[in-house]
Amino acid sequence: MSRYRLQKSLVMIGMMGAGKTAVGMALARLLGVPFVDSDAEIEAAANQSVTELFEEFGEPFFREKEALVLARLLDGPAKVLSTGGGAFLHENNRAMIAEKGLSIWLKADRAILWSRVRHKTTRPLLQVPDPQARLYQLLDEREPIYRQCALIVEAEPQLSVNEMAQKVLQAVLDHPSGLLKQVA
Repeated sequence: MSRYRLQKSLVMIGMMGAGKTAVGMALARLLGVPFVDSDAEIEAAANQSVTELFEEFGEPFFREKEALVLARLLDGPAKVLSTGGGAFLHENNRAMIAEKGLSIWLKADRAILWSRVRHKTTRPLLQVPDPQARLYQLLDEREPIYRQCALIVEAEPQLSVNEMAQKVLQAVLDHPSGLLKQVA
């Protein structure tokens, strides 16, 4: 039995490589709630990888399907939900997340992000001649929108995944929304 009662889903947002999935999974374990990765759900529904969807149908098609999957996931019981880096960019998604969950920006600096994604071949937006410059460009474009989230938690490279999950947990407990309660 969990020591916590979660009223709404916690929605992890941020750049690729920020640790949304790893920290989200650890956070879900701490809370005793399900963890869901929206990109994995999209892949399962389409029976194709995110990269294949981008290549075959383009980013606008992917974003449309992403919004449908987010709506379905947010309608279910409270959970920890990790989203793709671009999901929060769309106003309708931000509104839906604000209504049905709590957005948490796992904010990581450029060096952390680049060190984590530089050898990945599964990032369709980085399949360009200068992926580091593209990553930094995306970060610069997205940061003003990510700042619209409900809660910002700074990633710290010296912390383990479990320690980062504890940091997020404490930030949610301290958040004025009161959507996470400790129970006896």
